Amino acid sequence: MKGASSEAEKVRKLHHLRYERFKVQRRNDFSGPDNNDQWSKEESDEDYGRTIFIHHIHKRHRFLNPKRAFSSPFSNSSSAVPQPEDTETLHSNSRNQSTNSWSIYGKVVAKQRISNHSDEDEETEDGKPSESENGSMMNLKNRSIVRTGTTTKRGTGKVKTQWVCYDCGYTAGQWWGTCPSCNMVGTMKEFHEAKASDAVDSSKLRSGLSVSEDAVRTWLPQRSDQLQPVKLSEVNSGFNEKGWRFPLSGSFGDEVSIVLGGGLVPGSLNLVSGDPGVGKSTLLLQMAALIAEGCNGSGGEACPVVYVSGEESLQQIGHRANRLGIKSDIYLYSSTDIEDILRIAQSLPIRALVVDSIQTVYLKGIVGSAGGIMQVKECTSALMRFAKTTNIPVLLIGHVTKSGEIAGPRVLEHIVDVVLYLEGERFTSYRMLRAVKNRFGSTDELGVFEMSESGFQAVSNATEMFLTEQDPDSDVLVGLAFTVIMDGSRTFIIEVQALCLSQSPVGGSTSKVVNGVDINRANMIKCVLIKQAGLHIPSVHLNVVSGLTLTETAGDLAIAAAICSSFLEYPIPKGIAFIGEIGLSGELRTVPRIDKRVHALAKLGYKTCVVPKQAVKALGTEGLENIKIVGCKNLKEFINVVFSR
Repeated sequence: MKGASSEAEKVRKLHHLRYERFKVQRRNDFSGPDNNDQWSKEESDEDYGRTIFIHHIHKRHRFLNPKRAFSSPFSNSSSAVPQPEDTETLHSNSRNQSTNSWSIYGKVVAKQRISNHSDEDEETEDGKPSESENGSMMNLKNRSIVRTGTTTKRGTGKVKTQWVCYDCGYTAGQWWGTCPSCNMVGTMKEFHEAKASDAVDSSKLRSGLSVSEDAVRTWLPQRSDQLQPVKLSEVNSGFNEKGWRFPLSGSFGDEVSIVLGGGLVPGSLNLVSGDPGVGKSTLLLQMAALIAEGCNGSGGEACPVVYVSGEESLQQIGHRANRLGIKSDIYLYSSTDIEDILRIAQSLPIRALVVDSIQTVYLKGIVGSAGGIMQVKECTSALMRFAKTTNIPVLLIGHVTKSGEIAGPRVLEHIVDVVLYLEGERFTSYRMLRAVKNRFGSTDELGVFEMSESGFQAVSNATEMFLTEQDPDSDVLVGLAFTVIMDGSRTFIIEVQALCLSQSPVGGSTSKVVNGVDINRANMIKCVLIKQAGLHIPSVHLNVVSGLTLTETAGDLAIAAAICSSFLEYPIPKGIAFIGEIGLSGELRTVPRIDKRVHALAKLGYKTCVVPKQAVKALGTEGLENIKIVGCKNLKEFINVVFSR
C-alpha cells in the first residue's frame, strides 16, 4: 500500500508540474499590449483539461505502437501570435517531429470566432467536427482541433409532404388507403410543397391570388383597400336583370344560354369538360365569336375576346375558325404562362377570356409541372381572382380522366362558378351540353347539338331525335315500345326493343343480351312477369335504340310491353306510349313529372298513353284533348287492355 501511495504521489506531482509549465506557456502566448486581459485561470484549466485528454489518447496509441515513443506532450517552443485570418498553432515542434507528441495527430489549431447566430444551432455528423459549448471543435479523424465561429450554415428545411384526395380535395399529412372525407379508395395522391433553396428564393414563392393581383394591379377598377361593406338594398337598387348577362344570339346561342341559365354572367369562371375529341375547343370558339358579335352589335366600341391556347398553334386555331366561318373580333394567343396570359389580358379592353386548357398552363414559383394538383389549383385561383376583380368572364377547358371525371383536384370544381360537361357518343353526331354546377341558374337544363362540318348546330326536334322510322304493317316491329324519359328539363322519346326466344343460342349470361338497360332492372321485370302475369319467358334480349342507357324507372312499363309483345307475337299499334314504374307485386307506380312527359307526347301527335291509374287524376284534361289516357292498376290489367284481340 505504501508503494502504491508513493506512486500516486509521483503522478500527482507530475501533473502539477505539467500544469505549472502549461500556465507559463499560455501566459507567454497571450503576453502583449493587446492581450493582457484575455487569459484567465478558467481558460487555462479548460485548455489544460483538453490537453490532458489528448495526451491520454496519445499515451494509449504509444502502448499500441511501442516504436512511437515521445518524451513529453508539451513543446518547449512558444508559438507566434495568430493573425485574424489565419489559424493559431498552440503546440508544435518543427525541429524534431519524430519525438513530438503531436506529430501523429497533426497540428492543433484555432480559428477565429465569427458569429451571427447562437451556439445552439450546431449539427454533429460522423466525420465532421463536433462543437463543444465554448465553440471548439475536435476532429480526431482529421487530426485537428479547430475552434470555429458559432455561425453554422443552416440546411434547407424539410420538404413538407401532403396527401390530397383528387376526388374531394381532402388534405392530410399522411397517406390513407380510404379518404376520410369521401370514403373513396386509392384516391390519396402525394405532392410536395415548395421549399426555399438556392435556386428558388422563398420570398419569390407566391400563390395564384398574389400573382393575379400583381398582374392586374394597374388595371383594377377599384383597389382592395377601397372596398367597403355595402348594404344589400344598395346592391339591388338599379340592378338590371335583363341586361346583366351577355347575350348569345342565334339558335346555337339560345341553346347555350338555356344551359347557362339565361346567358353568360360577367365576372364568372366557367369550366367546360368532356371526352377527348368531343368538341370542347370548337364549342368555346363558337361561344367566343358570339360574345364578340354581341358586343359589336350593341353599337358600342369593339370589345375583343382573347382566345389563349396552350395545346394548339395559332395556325391550327385559325384553320378551325375558317372552317366554322368565324369572322368575329377574336384575338388568338398561344401561351402556357399564367402571368403572361394575364399580362396580355390587361393590355386589351377585352370582353371575355378563353383558356384552352387549364391542365396546360403553369404558374412560376409553384412546385410541380403543368397539370399537377398544386399547379391546377393555383392557376385556377389566379384566374378566379382576375375574373372577380375585373368583372370579365373566363372560360376554361378541362380534361377528363379515363374514368370520365374532370382531371385534377376536386377543388377545381369548387373554385369555378359553372361546370359544363359536353357529352356525345363516338358513332353519333349528337352532342349534349349538361350543367353539372351552376351558381347562376339551374342544373336541370340540357342543350342538344349536332356536330357538322360548320360546327355545332342546335337540334330543333330534340324530343324525337332518338326515334327510328317505323312501318305499322310490318311484322318486324313486334317487340317494340315507346316511353318518355327526362334529362333535366328536356323530354326525350326513346324506343325499347325486346326479343324472346325459346332457347338462347348464345348460351351466355343475361349481361351479354342486354344493351342500354340496367341488368338488375331487366332481370327484376322478367321475374315479375313470370310470377305475377303468368308468362313463362325462357330467354329475353333487350336493346335501347340509338345507344342510350335507360336509367329511369319510367321506362319499366315500356320494357314490359316490349317483352309481352315479342312473347305473344302481337305488334303494338302505332301512336301508343307507356310511362310507369313496376313494383315487385306487379303494381304500377307513378313517376316524377309525369304531366310534362304526357304533354310532350301530345305535342308529337301520339294518340294513346298508358300510365298508372293513380296518375290519371293528377294529369287533368288541359292540353290533353287529342290524346287518350289509359290507367292500369297492375300488370294483369295492363296486358288485358293492351294485348286483347
